[in-house]
Amino acid sequence: MFPRPIEVSVPAVSESSDFRSDAASVLSQSEALVGIVDVQKSLNRSRASVYRYTNTDPRNLNPVFNPRKLNPEYRSDQKDPLLFHPNEVARFAKDVLRIKEVTVEVLNSPSTATQQVLGAILDELRLIRSRLDGLPEAPSDLATRRDRQDRPAA
Repeated sequence: MFPRPIEVSVPAVSESSDFRSDAASVLSQSEALVGIVDVQKSLNRSRASVYRYTNTDPRNLNPVFNPRKLNPEYRSDQKDPLLFHPNEVARFAKDVLRIKEVTVEVLNSPSTATQQVLGAILDELRLIRSRLDGLPEAPSDLATRRDRQDRPAA
């Protein structure tokens, strides 16, 4: 059996330093997970056999870890698709299927229209943040704010 790399698409977005940690945790939880089709391709198995390997139970949405099965990530609903962490797929391939050389590759996906819109929104939020930081300290109560505007209240 030939070793096959597990390819995971992670969007490439540049973030500010305070935003990086939040984005990294979100990406590691959702974007870096692989679906059944990717697992099927990486293990060179049929979809039916991947489902047979998977640790699922119709009575229990999230069964306990089984070292002899392919364990999916946490699901909140029965209708949610099965997603797997690349390290779990690599562990399963090495320990259970006895594939000797297992490599996990994380590849950047090409920029999509959604990522471009999110990047534009992020740039605009940064601009708004910089302008808000440049404003003088805002008054804490309504009376001082009303006096500052030099116009009668409605």
